[in-house]
Amino acid sequence: MCQAVRARLRALVCGMRAARRDTGMVTSEYAMGIVAAVGFAVVLYKVVTSGTVSAELQAIVKGALDARM
Repeated sequence: MCQAVRARLRALVCGMRAARRDTGMVTSEYAMGIVAAVGFAVVLYKVVTSGTVSAELQAIVKGALDARM
């Protein structure tokens, strides 16, 4: 019984030590996610504001406003 309790406590302590070693990874993962999202937003902005896409979007809006009901 005593050995089982010691083994369980040892496993818990080792688990806590492993968790402490990984604490910095969460922040870096969030930072990389933010950098990727900003990069994607910049590319999307450039595509949407380009001449061809802008003209197509204006044509779609104009067609929708001119539609008969």
